[in-house]
Amino acid sequence: MFPLRVPLVAVFISVVLSQNYDYDYQPIPMRGPSGPNCNQECDCPINFPTAMYCDSRKLKFVPAVPTGIKYLYLQDNQIDGIKAGVFDNVTADLRWLVLDNNQITNKNIEKGTIDKLTGLEKLFFSYNNLTEAVVPPSKSLDEVKITHNMLSKVPAGLLSDKENLTSINLQHNQLTSDGISGAFKGSKKLLSLDVSHNKLKKLPAGVPESLEILYADYNDIEGVPAGYLGKVPALQYLRISHNKLVDSGIPAGVFNVTSLVELDLSFNKLKSIPEINQQLEQYYLQANEINKFDIASFCKYVSPTDFSHLKHLRLDANNITQSSMPPESSNCLRQAVEIMFE
Repeated sequence: MFPLRVPLVAVFISVVLSQNYDYDYQPIPMRGPSGPNCNQECDCPINFPTAMYCDSRKLKFVPAVPTGIKYLYLQDNQIDGIKAGVFDNVTADLRWLVLDNNQITNKNIEKGTIDKLTGLEKLFFSYNNLTEAVVPPSKSLDEVKITHNMLSKVPAGLLSDKENLTSINLQHNQLTSDGISGAFKGSKKLLSLDVSHNKLKKLPAGVPESLEILYADYNDIEGVPAGYLGKVPALQYLRISHNKLVDSGIPAGVFNVTSLVELDLSFNKLKSIPEINQQLEQYYLQANEINKFDIASFCKYVSPTDFSHLKHLRLDANNITQSSMPPESSNCLRQAVEIMFE
């Protein structure tokens, strides 16, 4: 009926990479001499005079930023704090601020620094020592990436006026469900939220209706509240792999929504297959404790016009085999190109 195939690791890796929406901000090699309007610690290419490259200089401080700079690269240094006044010349002009791979702590960020940046669009603050999210007052902010820190909370209301924010990446922190309660309300254009690799016991509450991507892998989530997905009608990609999901935490029909394209529930403790909508295309259930194949989880009715649009289904590393599938599965799953049992 369906050929058994070994997992195509390359395919799954490419899918993951294509959905990370990670911007490559690494500076290109210098072309030509540095312009005159530049801090001596850094380089400002003549052919890109609004950018100041201070990356990988073993800097222990943030140098004063001259007038006209819009893009500031400070990654891969030894900076442990930000002194007041360094951004005074660009409070309304700075668009990108890249501070990845430093040693910055909250207590060493003085007032009159990031809290003065009213025009910032992108903030990259990964691989530092922050315990609480730091966000500028800019209403133009569209991307925030604070991964691999020690964040325990994102204060409620911190993002409430960020109406242009589309992407938030907070993976690899110490966030708890209480620590992000109310954190995402007000972000009316938010499309992507990544809270993977944290300490959440439940999916984030109060996320905006605009959300299309929610990644919550590697947490301690045991269930999904009834009606949760109904509050995010645009959600297309939901990943809750490597958690503690059990059957009792999955209300009937909680994933039966028309918007979902991909659902990842792999590496949990499910014993049965949660019901999905016929519009779902990618369904990952590998490494659970599933012991039965119920066709009703995929199709309530089967007819020339009623069938599942599922293309990829992973059931490997469970307690069922291909022989567990009833004969009518071929009609229900007629569009499947790959079903994995082993």
